[in-house]
Amino acid sequence: MTARQPLTYDAFVALASADPAVVGLVLKGSRAHEGMTTEYSDHDLYVVLADGVPTALTGFAGHRTPELDLVVLSLDEFRAAGLPGFERYALARARVVLDRLDGGIARMLAAKARLDAGEAFRDAGEWLDAYANSLYRSVKNDRDGHALAARLDAADSVRFLLELLFALDRRPRPYNKYLEWELARSPLPGWDTGPLLGAVDAISATGDVSAQRHLFARVEAVARAAGHGAVLDAWGEDLDLMRPPSPAP
Repeated sequence: MTARQPLTYDAFVALASADPAVVGLVLKGSRAHEGMTTEYSDHDLYVVLADGVPTALTGFAGHRTPELDLVVLSLDEFRAAGLPGFERYALARARVVLDRLDGGIARMLAAKARLDAGEAFRDAGEWLDAYANSLYRSVKNDRDGHALAARLDAADSVRFLLELLFALDRRPRPYNKYLEWELARSPLPGWDTGPLLGAVDAISATGDVSAQRHLFARVEAVARAAGHGAVLDAWGEDLDLMRPPSPAP
């Protein structure tokens, strides 16, 4: 391929499919999410190579153009990719283009899409504590007249909240771009997607304390039911600031 004829996705897939060293091709990003492609969408492709098998395709490592981004890696590297890491969601929703391992590539992707029970419980506890911390700071800053700080802390809390809710369902949190896409197809159990996204939107935009407290009341009940009461109880009397005020007698 010359500079006047840049490498296209279809041309590379044909080239890689003809190379016996390639055991898998995996497409990630917007082109793996139905309905999310635009005129600006490129093709993000993992090229998975058999361990120890020589191939000229290693020369394409780091290839990046407006049409095609390539990640060339060994089977062992692919098996470990995103566990843990930022790429986990991308791989969880990736599409198999080539699988020469009798479904082995697909099984690896499926494993990345599902947190094991111990990992999910540990992560959920950490995200719950981070969520409570940002929520507490937001409400306290609002009380003390620090409006900007309160809104920024509220926005931070939303990030931790989403990590928490997806961890409770043993799923990697989607990137912000794909949050609505993900929830439209796979809602979080026990949550009505519309009101949840509405609360997330309002809290991120305004830091509204009442909205934060009412959402926390729901989260607290869910977290305690999932066995994370100790994380919450460690906050002691500070929980009172996070909860909705008790009704007047």
